[in-house]
Amino acid sequence: MKRICVFCGSSPGARPAYAEAARELGRLLAATGTELVYGGASIGLMGVLARTVLEGGGRVTGVIPRLLVDKEVALTSLSDLHVVETMHERKALMAELSDGFMALPGGIGTIEEFVEVLSWSQLGIHAKPCGLLNSAGYYDRLLDFFDRMAEEGFVRSRCREALLVDRDPAGLLETMRLCRPPAPDKAEWALKLNNV
Repeated sequence: MKRICVFCGSSPGARPAYAEAARELGRLLAATGTELVYGGASIGLMGVLARTVLEGGGRVTGVIPRLLVDKEVALTSLSDLHVVETMHERKALMAELSDGFMALPGGIGTIEEFVEVLSWSQLGIHAKPCGLLNSAGYYDRLLDFFDRMAEEGFVRSRCREALLVDRDPAGLLETMRLCRPPAPDKAEWALKLNNV
């Protein structure tokens, strides 16, 4: 995994543990030579993470839509900064550039971006690991909901199990490095398409 896409908040959140987890992950990425791909902002957890990687001598690629350049105050000291026209272009380029996806705590945008790449994995659009950094139990209720979706038959258990989760940045990063996500079962999708 040479490049990892990290989705996270443009706010620092209510707990210092969130920013500390972002710093710890940033130090790990720099130390292991893993390039960060992220949303290009200088604020919130996004800024904390990117600056930490840069301070450690690592590479950071930001992808930000033009409409957010001023609002999120684009971090201009990045190794690479791509300014795109739409959020759709942002997500597509981030996915194209990355070998895996991780979400730190964040808001609606973070969840939307992460769940989209998770659904792409389920559909076989990519075979890249997807992990949640569950700092201070931030994602506990979301994980309960994912379990509920599986219990109620809306998510296959193997798809739910493919979602990697850890409270420790080093543990999650290592699990993602070793992970080989399962390919979708073509027979299973044929049955779904034929309503069998």
